[in-house]
Amino acid sequence: MINNGKLVGKTIFITGASRGIGEAIGIKCAQDGANIVIAAKSAKPHPKLPGTIYTAAEKIRNAGGKALPCIVDVRDEMQVREAVEQAVKTFGGIDIVINNASAINLSGTSDIDMKRYDLMQNINTRGTFLVSKVCLPYLKKSKHAHILNLSPPLDMKPHWFSTHVAYTIAKYGMSMCVLGMAEEFKPYNIAVNALWPRTGIQTAALDMLTGKDGAKFSRKPEIMADAAYAILVQDPKSPDVTGNFYIDDEILAKNGVTDFDQYCMDPAYKDRLMPDFFISKM
Repeated sequence: MINNGKLVGKTIFITGASRGIGEAIGIKCAQDGANIVIAAKSAKPHPKLPGTIYTAAEKIRNAGGKALPCIVDVRDEMQVREAVEQAVKTFGGIDIVINNASAINLSGTSDIDMKRYDLMQNINTRGTFLVSKVCLPYLKKSKHAHILNLSPPLDMKPHWFSTHVAYTIAKYGMSMCVLGMAEEFKPYNIAVNALWPRTGIQTAALDMLTGKDGAKFSRKPEIMADAAYAILVQDPKSPDVTGNFYIDDEILAKNGVTDFDQYCMDPAYKDRLMPDFFISKM
């Protein structure tokens, strides 16, 4: 997906952007000359996870954008408000919000403890709602306002609930924010959409779930970055540009991308890619 310069000077607030998909989206938008607010908890190197808000900021600046690293736990309203205020003070406003921060635990009902349940609810659903709410006054002032949630299409088949109902509720909560806010924010020309990968994406979360062997059956985070870019450059005032549940390779195909092998971690496994959660077919 070739950059077209439509995000030059736009300020993008990305949660969970210190690594993985969030960082990849930040770098992609920075190549357009965007200002990237890296809102994440990782201020110090983690013994098992790569990246901090400061290493992400360096990559974003090297890509051509401006970066503002902010220590933010999306469960903490004060930290969110302080980061938003700092972003507005630094860049003059907020044009785009990407709710990427998320927690995952696939335990069944009898096995999951309430601390883990609350963690997912508070990061995924509540964090998404909180960040969107706090950024809303500034999005209303923007001429290119988008909210993009990294969340799945709403599929009410019991299969997606039966084995990990707690996780499904938390992720679907993010998607329900899309459904409601897209309609609520139409009068302000704020586009609200969801983006979800068709396949597993190689991230620290995937490594945790599948081990290192899972990577070869996955795609690179860059496919999500390119797909997010394709969504964010659209005119939010267009009526069909809000309330959508996009799948990464579908939106890219509509934008002329034909080579999906480039996104495979191992092209030798391109026909054996693992489908992501909440995707019924490859």
